[in-house]
Amino acid sequence: MTNVLIQDTGFVADDFTGTFLPPEALPANDATLAVDLASDVDLAVLDGLLDRITTIRVDFPSFADGRGFTIAAQLRRIGFTGRLRAHGHVIADQYAMARRSGFDEVEIPQALAERQPEPEWLARANWQTHSYQNRMRG
Repeated sequence: MTNVLIQDTGFVADDFTGTFLPPEALPANDATLAVDLASDVDLAVLDGLLDRITTIRVDFPSFADGRGFTIAAQLRRIGFTGRLRAHGHVIADQYAMARRSGFDEVEIPQALAERQPEPEWLARANWQTHSYQNRMRG
């Protein structure tokens, strides 16, 4: 079963053609990298590697596990500018939080996409306009 990729425009074709590796399997050479991170990762494993990493995929083992949002925000704060993907059990109601915390996109299992079709995700695609922070700023 394939996964479904979601961006602000809805369900999109996945143009990523590389291989995601766990931090412990990263090569020591100068290759560009795509990294899979668990929700309990210590970001110190990426020390000295951020300039070589083009894509990071952060696992969400459960929709009730928000650690991935924290990881995304921390990655952006420490200077990661590459593609950042949430992967796993993220629900449509969490899309705005995913985007605000630094994710560029969300990858979900096909079965979840069938339960939460594209219109449910598109309803949250205006994440920049309808935010608590913006409402408080007036």
